[in-house]
Amino acid sequence: MTTTPEKADKKDKESGLLRKGSSSKKPLKEKVVQIYESFFKGEDPSLGNPNFWDEFFLMKANVAYIEKAFSKMTPEQLVALKDNINLLCHRCILTLKEDYQIRVVNALQTMCALIRGVYGKSLGDYGFDIINILVGFDAAEVQMQRLIESVHSILTGDNPAGLKTLSLKLLLILVTATDNVSQNTILEYIMINSVFESVVQILANPMSRQVHGHDALLLLTILVNYRKYESVNPYIVKLSILDDELALNGLGWVISSALTEFNRKYKEKKEEPQSGWLSSITSMVGNIFVGDSDSVSAKVRTNDSILLALYEAVHLNRNFITVLTTSHTETSSGPSSPTTTRAVEGTREDELGPQADQQGGETVQGPLPSTPPPDSSQTTNHMVTFLQYCSIVMQDIKDEQRLCSFKLCLVILTCIAEDQYANSFLHDANMNFVVHLYRMPMRHRKIAVPNTSSRPLACAWLDLTVEFIVTHMMKDFPMELYMRCLGIVHRLLCYQKKCRVRLQYTWKDLWTALINLVKFMIAQEAHLASRHNIFYLAIKVVNLFNLFITYGDTFLPSPTSYDELYYEVIRMHTVFDNLYSMALRHATNHGEHKDSATRLTNALVNIRAIVNHFTPKIDSWSAANHLSSLTEDQVLEVVRSNYDTLTLKLQESLDQYERYAEKPKESAFFTQLVRSIISDFRKSISVATLQQETVLQEFSHIH
Repeated sequence: MTTTPEKADKKDKESGLLRKGSSSKKPLKEKVVQIYESFFKGEDPSLGNPNFWDEFFLMKANVAYIEKAFSKMTPEQLVALKDNINLLCHRCILTLKEDYQIRVVNALQTMCALIRGVYGKSLGDYGFDIINILVGFDAAEVQMQRLIESVHSILTGDNPAGLKTLSLKLLLILVTATDNVSQNTILEYIMINSVFESVVQILANPMSRQVHGHDALLLLTILVNYRKYESVNPYIVKLSILDDELALNGLGWVISSALTEFNRKYKEKKEEPQSGWLSSITSMVGNIFVGDSDSVSAKVRTNDSILLALYEAVHLNRNFITVLTTSHTETSSGPSSPTTTRAVEGTREDELGPQADQQGGETVQGPLPSTPPPDSSQTTNHMVTFLQYCSIVMQDIKDEQRLCSFKLCLVILTCIAEDQYANSFLHDANMNFVVHLYRMPMRHRKIAVPNTSSRPLACAWLDLTVEFIVTHMMKDFPMELYMRCLGIVHRLLCYQKKCRVRLQYTWKDLWTALINLVKFMIAQEAHLASRHNIFYLAIKVVNLFNLFITYGDTFLPSPTSYDELYYEVIRMHTVFDNLYSMALRHATNHGEHKDSATRLTNALVNIRAIVNHFTPKIDSWSAANHLSSLTEDQVLEVVRSNYDTLTLKLQESLDQYERYAEKPKESAFFTQLVRSIISDFRKSISVATLQQETVLQEFSHIH
């Protein structure tokens, strides 16, 4: 066989890489691996070779080898290699400032591998310090400043998308290196040398955020949660005062795009046709134990990092409420950006090229959908998308992760419901939207027909709360979620009472749901009372009725609505009588919940007064007219004619509530949530993610 000059040349080059004493039949070892081996043996192959580092970073980094080498080290070996690890990190950081992008890519990948390797060893009970092992105590401040400056320069400069992706991955690997972000001491340097401006610039750029928006937002979210309860976090301060309209719109767009994608996947899964009789039988049997909607929603993973980003934006930045309520055009592909048509300087066309990212499972990550064409669109806003998302997530709260996700949804809704501007928008009769809320299939009710009417968003909020109340009366009772749900209703009613807003809503749906909740608590008293303070929840329900009774004439849509309220209370008086009996029994038995039970008996005073006042009047009218049963109109006639003689007690503080505060009540919840998000990211990031060929392909023209 004739050997071509090219093959001969290649063979000569490869022969120089063989280990001493090896035969030509043994597999070749990469040159870069030989160099790694030297470093990990404690040697310094760069000594006496002035061109070593220039050549080293031209070689493709072998991330897998570096991480495997660290995994085999003992703690003692790692400490002994401190100087060499410091040297490698130092050279990586210096190389990030170079213009030759192949070197920069390899330096970034090497740095990622070193960080993962060193932190990976720290998961045991080892006494060495991470900062000292990576960059050295004495040089840490200077090195970290250089690193952050270089990454900032890459992210905000005119660079390929793959390079920016890798830079963001480096920062994410750094901030997610420990389970508890607040124990990751190296983040102190990122507090001093801020990357906030880099994130803001990415979010403000319509094209850049399509590729990097998710990673940038995840980075910001984790940094905001670094020691947030212990000291002043500069990222919290900067996010709270951010008023850059482009950046805030971009932040909202990234969040809404991810939620829209989740909603779309759920809709697709729900509409998937059943294939064959076996599938139908399997599905039917499965749905005996798990609701059909549960099985569908379980197939689509929620993205808690996006939800947490939304929470932080709503909780910290009042300007963000405007973003949530701003109308925009939506198509089947997702929301359009208010700024997508704006020209932005310094944006490269290859920002929309292949991204070095990896999607795990069904979680919405990575490049976000681009702006869809303007056809088949309708007016919506981010709030509409979020409400639909909530209606999906709440259907499967038997799963712990979904339970936490929906709790966070309710916390977000609580924060929004406390905002005056948000409430004015939610109740604006001139701002109407169609909100497609998903309803859980239940055996005792017909398949729901989607409400396609255009209404103020407050109506959709109330629909969502009513749906939750009706569909989650179960043995494993989600007490906290019910408390939050009723708290949201209470906040909306307080606004309506304060501003005398007469919302055109079918209030009977809410009253019926609340009464059914009381019936459930009475029926399940033995089971629930031993696990929860159900009297506290019952007080919330009764006080909602008290708010309607005391102030309903100022915010219910018509006098007829107020009459219907009294009709429902009188019609279902047995439920309230049983509730009073249950409360009285516990109040006099000196039980665990005696105080709450006593408060409940006091809260029922006006409802009992209404029942005791009107029941004899109705009975007398019935006897006088020789009727054994009355129609609703006849009862309402009696009610209207006897309002004047009704005496009610004025109850204080019905229109007041305790404003939401994260600390101290929710500190543990958010700490655990951030842990979970960090864990998910660390599971999703892999050698393949860090070293995808698409990254190097972007720079192939350099060779």
